[in-house]
Amino acid sequence: MLTLLVAIVIVFCLGMGVIALAAPERVAAIFGTTTTPAARNEIRAVYGGFGIVIAAMLAWGLRDPAMRPGIFLTVAASFAGMALGRVVSAGLERPGGFYPSWFYCTVELAMAGTLWAARFP
Repeated sequence: MLTLLVAIVIVFCLGMGVIALAAPERVAAIFGTTTTPAARNEIRAVYGGFGIVIAAMLAWGLRDPAMRPGIFLTVAASFAGMALGRVVSAGLERPGGFYPSWFYCTVELAMAGTLWAARFP
């Protein structure tokens, strides 16, 4: 079951990465922002490149039991850090509703928990 959940995390990261690289405006639109060339570059780098590499690392962790604990722990910590950033941000500037901020916070925490639970083969 955990392997299936990790596969879902991989697909989510890969999908996010591909969409961000191909159409960064779509990512910006989720958060109600417009883009400039510099903003699109940032979205492609942070959401695109990062998402694709994280998906690849998680796939490596699934196939290599020796690497799994380190990879899964590191990526789980990254997702938990994203969620923490959203909580801090919510304390400073109240989000307008559940979506998108709290929705993605929940997704990030779920992915972090999945990877934490699956870190040992």
